Amino acid sequence: MVTLKDLAKELNVSVSTVSKALNNSYEISENTIAKVKNLAKKYNYKPNKAALSLKKSKTKTIGVIIPNILNPFFARSLHSIEKEASKHDYSVITCISNETIKKEKKSIELLTDGSVDGFLISVSEETQMTNETAHLKEVLDSDIPMVMYDRFVKSIDCDKVIIDDYKAVFNATNYLISEGRKKIILLDSLTGLNVGKLRVDGYKHAIVESKLYKQKPIVFEISNEEDVDISVERIIKKNKDIDAIIAIDNTLGVVALNIIKKENKKIPEDISIIGFSGKNIIVFTNPKLTTISQHTEEIGRKALELLINRIEKKEASQLKTITIDTTLIHRQTTKYK
Repeated sequence: MVTLKDLAKELNVSVSTVSKALNNSYEISENTIAKVKNLAKKYNYKPNKAALSLKKSKTKTIGVIIPNILNPFFARSLHSIEKEASKHDYSVITCISNETIKKEKKSIELLTDGSVDGFLISVSEETQMTNETAHLKEVLDSDIPMVMYDRFVKSIDCDKVIIDDYKAVFNATNYLISEGRKKIILLDSLTGLNVGKLRVDGYKHAIVESKLYKQKPIVFEISNEEDVDISVERIIKKNKDIDAIIAIDNTLGVVALNIIKKENKKIPEDISIIGFSGKNIIVFTNPKLTTISQHTEEIGRKALELLINRIEKKEASQLKTITIDTTLIHRQTTKYK
């Protein structure tokens, strides 16, 4: 049986273009409409009535696509989304892209058959690095509401729920400068992701703009393919005059803390450490790690509320970007003033 996807592939156009052409959309040229209809007639294409019926009715189900279920941020945000969805009598179908475009596309294809009323998406690392976005545009072209949260694509015109990653690390760096720190380094394991770039920029600009701080910005990139413990230990041993560390993901701060303890440096007297989020692992650190809190549960809740409002047409047509404030939570690895 011939599908819309088959027709689109043969004509080298998107599925949404074929769908709109078959429905005589004003957005599609007469020439394209003629080509699509001729091919549909040639193959005796028949619309999937079950899928059309599903699309016209509400399923009370939301599709959530996340890049990594093992990342505590995404696990906690998903928990918040499901908890909030149940309050509104919605169900959630979760797909995991494993940081690849291929799986992200397959997840979208799986759920755009009328199974869900809308999508919550945090895009994969590969999507951000390649800026390949056709599959995301097709969701919007199909008139399916979509909200991106945390990781997003700037060129996609949809609702977004994010934090101010730049400001979060800018403020954390300024706090360390106010402690009188002379050599502040940043550990970066998010190279290629927009959140990582913004966090690095926040650090660099705080350093450059400070009248009290004399060193240049020092950023160490740590690849996911490296042994993180060995990499961080090598950095710390080669830079013995470091007196402050900012780690921009939720595990590097803990790794740095453990290595600093082995070096017999006093925390925070000799060195301050600030991590990012990592609420789930703070209980296992000694001393307790100071972190930048992303308010993950609130991000999930706000994203879900925004999507439901779009589905139920409670929102105005103008797109929204909601920015959740971060908080620097002082514990035992910084000097709390």
